[in-house]
Amino acid sequence: QVQLRESGGGLVQAGDSLRLSCTASGRTFSLSVVGWFRVGPGKDREFVAAVSRSGETTKYSDSVKGRFTISRDNAEKTVNLQMNSLKPEDTAVYYCAATSGFQLPTSPAYYTSWGQGTQVTVSS
Repeated sequence: QVQLRESGGGLVQAGDSLRLSCTASGRTFSLSVVGWFRVGPGKDREFVAAVSRSGETTKYSDSVKGRFTISRDNAEKTVNLQMNSLKPEDTAVYYCAATSGFQLPTSPAYYTSWGQGTQVTVSS
C-alpha cells in the first residue's frame, strides 16, 4: 500500500492556474492507478481525474475536461494535477487516492489509499 500526501493548494482568483502535487511513498506506487477527487462545500466526494500506471491513459470528469491535466512521474513518485481557468465552483478540498488494478475507476469506493487533502479556494 502507498502513503500519499497532497500539496499545492491555496487561494486564487477565477481564471488563475494552480498545480497540485501528490507525493507517494511505498514500493508499489508504479503499480497503482492514481486519482484526484474533491469535496466542495456541502457536496459529496467527486471524481476529478485519474491516470494509469504508465501515465499513458487519463480520464477526466466533464466538469474539468479541457481545463485540468493529470500527469505522473513514477521515478519521482508524484502525480500532478495542473488546473487552469479555475472557477469558483472548483473550490474544494482536493484528495489524491491510489488503487491497484488496471482500470481507472471514478468511484471513490475503489480506491484504497488516500491523502489528507489540500484546500483550493477560487474567489470570483
